[in-house]
Amino acid sequence: MSRTPLRAAIVGTGSRAQTFTHGLAARPGHLVAALCDPSPTRMAFHNRVLAAAGEPAATEWEPDRFTDMLAREDIDEVVVTTVDAAHDRYIVPALRAGCRVVTEKPMTVDADRCARILETVEATGNSLTVAFNYRFNPVHETVRALLADGAVGEILSVHFEWLLDTRHGADYFRRWHREKRHSGGLMVHKSSHHFDLVNWWLADEPHEVFGYGRLGFYGAEAGERHGLRRDYDRAHGAAPADGDPFALDLTANDTLRSLYLDAEQDDGYLRDRNVFGGPVTIEDDMALLVRYARGATMTYHLTAYSPWEGYRVMFNGSAGRLELEVEESRWAQPRTPVASDSGALHGDTAAEHAGGARLTLRPLWRPPLDIPLDTAREAHGGGDPRMLDALFGPVDTGMPTAPEKPAHPTATERDGALALAVGVAANRCFETGRPVAVRDLIPGLWGR
Repeated sequence: MSRTPLRAAIVGTGSRAQTFTHGLAARPGHLVAALCDPSPTRMAFHNRVLAAAGEPAATEWEPDRFTDMLAREDIDEVVVTTVDAAHDRYIVPALRAGCRVVTEKPMTVDADRCARILETVEATGNSLTVAFNYRFNPVHETVRALLADGAVGEILSVHFEWLLDTRHGADYFRRWHREKRHSGGLMVHKSSHHFDLVNWWLADEPHEVFGYGRLGFYGAEAGERHGLRRDYDRAHGAAPADGDPFALDLTANDTLRSLYLDAEQDDGYLRDRNVFGGPVTIEDDMALLVRYARGATMTYHLTAYSPWEGYRVMFNGSAGRLELEVEESRWAQPRTPVASDSGALHGDTAAEHAGGARLTLRPLWRPPLDIPLDTAREAHGGGDPRMLDALFGPVDTGMPTAPEKPAHPTATERDGALALAVGVAANRCFETGRPVAVRDLIPGLWGR
């Protein structure tokens, strides 16, 4: 006997929402019943995606009528993919309405919004999941298994270096992310990926944070200083943007044109701002020192203007050292057309110039060992499809398949808050120049 599919609403219908539109449409146990966004143009794009998948059209709602939508459409589950600073605006009423809620990372952007979400989860007892897709990357799962098995003994310190190149990294300075009031900065919007990974890898909680951050490459002042700035506000229709390796051509990709250029008439949002224009209120170079509850420390450095993209993570322990290096792109071509069907500049599939992943275990008193890795070319190193399976169940292909091992648990609101807390503490350090005790940021978190 077939069961009635769960009725889902997706709030925020930009580029990232496509992951969930496609993912839910592929699973007969779920139905995208409603879309919510200030732009009718973007919602119409997602309805075309549903139509192409043979799904019925979702109803379209304005954000101010979100709570009406939940009741009138009999919504069971809500997926939040809006501007980060607006996440709590939808998470809280959806939880109060009894819905299961999945939110894109980060859970929110500051301590007050985080406390409000945690209080609502506790008061309602309803489910909130944060979509940390990096947990589901098979390479990261291998790292966790090795550490949990004691491959390096007691973990004493971690070094995490993350490099965003001048293609992907620059993109955060074209969009709404460039204003900290919307995104919380890269320490919140992007690095929460890694802070969650380290919390998960160590099975520990951050205790204290200290760090420095600056805007040294992007923005008008730095652009002038380095001789990189061209005089235009946004790339579309601007002659000075011709030939600029940092400019994004929205007309060169059908999805970007449909989601953003064609939607400007709805809300005025510009997707192709000058990375060396203003205002830019986030940092592009950040260095942190984090101390964890059981004593381990992490040094973390994010560079958003690197010639190559990827990350290096080193775990130093009482029995040896584990080293991970991932080259997601060995170099960035200037003004490369966006070939992805989703309009994403990064993450959909392995980059053309990807260098691969290497994991090396260096035990004490023994030769180093190269650890075999199960790598994937799907979105975010295989993280996205595995995350969708964990969130909504596997896709029914109609073909018999071998049973897979159970996926590890998805991230809860507590996990989301612990990852967020490191980024929020970092932002506080950037302002004050003093270390921040994580426990003081969101006191209620440690009572849970």
